[in-house]
Amino acid sequence: MEAGAALKKKDLKKVCLFYCAETKALAERVAAESDSIELRSITWRTFEDGFPNLFISNAHGIRGRHVAFLASFSSPAVIFEQLSVIYALPKLFISSFTLVLPFFATGTSERIEEEGDIATAFTLSRILSNIPISRGGPTSVVIFDIHALQERFYFGDNVLPCFESGIPMLKERLQQLPDSDNRANSRRHGVQVDGGNIGEDYILSVLFSLSDSVAFFPGFFPPAKYPLPFLMMIVCGKVREGDQRIVRLKEGDPRGRHVVIVDDLVQSGGTLIECQKVLAAHGAAKISAYVTHGIFPNRSWERFQQDNGGSPESGLTYFWITDSCPLTVKEVKNRRPFEVLSLAGAIAAALQV
Repeated sequence: MEAGAALKKKDLKKVCLFYCAETKALAERVAAESDSIELRSITWRTFEDGFPNLFISNAHGIRGRHVAFLASFSSPAVIFEQLSVIYALPKLFISSFTLVLPFFATGTSERIEEEGDIATAFTLSRILSNIPISRGGPTSVVIFDIHALQERFYFGDNVLPCFESGIPMLKERLQQLPDSDNRANSRRHGVQVDGGNIGEDYILSVLFSLSDSVAFFPGFFPPAKYPLPFLMMIVCGKVREGDQRIVRLKEGDPRGRHVVIVDDLVQSGGTLIECQKVLAAHGAAKISAYVTHGIFPNRSWERFQQDNGGSPESGLTYFWITDSCPLTVKEVKNRRPFEVLSLAGAIAAALQV
């Protein structure tokens, strides 16, 4: 068995991982996940006119190596300098190139509703599709929980989009909730979750707050593994009434349950808060939320409070986000109800594909 483990470790692909300033902490966590990942640095400077003055350290040392870059397109201001590096790395005679872009920032601008609209998601996809081919072939582009599944078709044939999800981390975190080892309650309810038992107080409903999410996330909670009464799918949807968009409960019954709102991203948080109000009005005992991408422009995370001992109308029990948006992580660190679930393990695994 030890020999098999040693062989498996030996077979791991050695990867040189570059990163931008925003993703340094995440890159360090990714490298800590595996001895096969080696961090490499880039010098990020600017000329007097403000344009980038960049330098890839020890460029000769990555010849023939598998190379990856961990990006963060948090604002238009930082995209150009990172694209310059992304376009340069594959041309340094490397064996393969992987771009890890945890959050595809333009994803919410994916469709044209009237003449004159510009689908910036398509624009960014085309830019990434023109990354030079390395000696090993097309670039692999790893993205987590892309906003709309049709965006995979925006990428050209010169890159290989790889779409991953942060939902497995949510499933793992649910198993760690208080009372999760209460086997008596679990047996009474006949509930077992991937080998972890969920107690009476934490029989959950998983709610999908937007219709786009409904199409993607339920596959992570198959009824065979997550039977009633542990899991009930609840759906809230936005409906138009005049100029207003109102959130309404469309499916399921949250009464007496701990409801976890699941979505791909949150910006101002308005829809999520409206979901919380609707669920509390329908008798939810506790309400938590999970989003892969916590964007929170203009410090909108300040709108979310903890529930103060089980008052779902006043706040959330937990608000889980990932570290796909590093600037947000710095702002909400150690602030309840927020908890950060790291993508580091999932990224390390994706680099072995």
